[in-house]
Amino acid sequence: MPACLEICVDSIDSALAADRGGAQRIELCASLLEGGLTPNAGMIRVIRERLGLAVFVMIRPRGGDFLYSEAEFESMKEDIRVAKSLGANGVVLGLLTAEAHVDAARTRELIELARPLETTFHRAFDLAIDLNQALEDVIATGASRILTSGGAQTAPEGADQIRQLVHSARGGITIMAGSGIKSGNLREVLAATGVSEVHASAKAPVARAMQYQRDVAMGSGQPHEYMRQVTDEEEVRALARILRE
Repeated sequence: MPACLEICVDSIDSALAADRGGAQRIELCASLLEGGLTPNAGMIRVIRERLGLAVFVMIRPRGGDFLYSEAEFESMKEDIRVAKSLGANGVVLGLLTAEAHVDAARTRELIELARPLETTFHRAFDLAIDLNQALEDVIATGASRILTSGGAQTAPEGADQIRQLVHSARGGITIMAGSGIKSGNLREVLAATGVSEVHASAKAPVARAMQYQRDVAMGSGQPHEYMRQVTDEEEVRALARILRE
């Protein structure tokens, strides 16, 4: 059976490109520049209505670390209810304690709320103090899968650790490799890790067709108003082709 390809997207255009390119699933976010935040209800609804592939919704109320206040935790629960009501196939989340252990109790509460949807514990996992213990903790919460780069910046760099996680999981949870995966290194990642699912962004810069442009940024840092990152349909197609080999 071919491995599953998940593409993370933060726009309707990117979701449509992922679908056309042959992805089996999207991780739907807002603001990938911040690592992915919870998307708005309108985006979820439109994408769910237009696409037949699986849609997993990011449940992350803000950027930064994964130690959440009680108010943020309540907002995550409400976002899960909204995602379920709009027809999401799954949710993506991750919570840690101040000591960088998996926050198993609150993770389990969110997973129970999300049922019968599938749940992915995202790369907050890679910030845990002990990945082997984190693996056991996430399995105990009932999550469907873990997205990980093996505690490294990218999956190719963390390939040995990912392989160890796959072995240690013993089929008790799916290990999905993500971060830095491209069509140019996918074969090596698959061979080195033994994963059955991969996660990629397949992004490429796209200039907007604004006839008049002013050098003013809406946020901090370099202006992004006239340039954005959009999923490259051809890169998705190349990834999907390799996974079918």
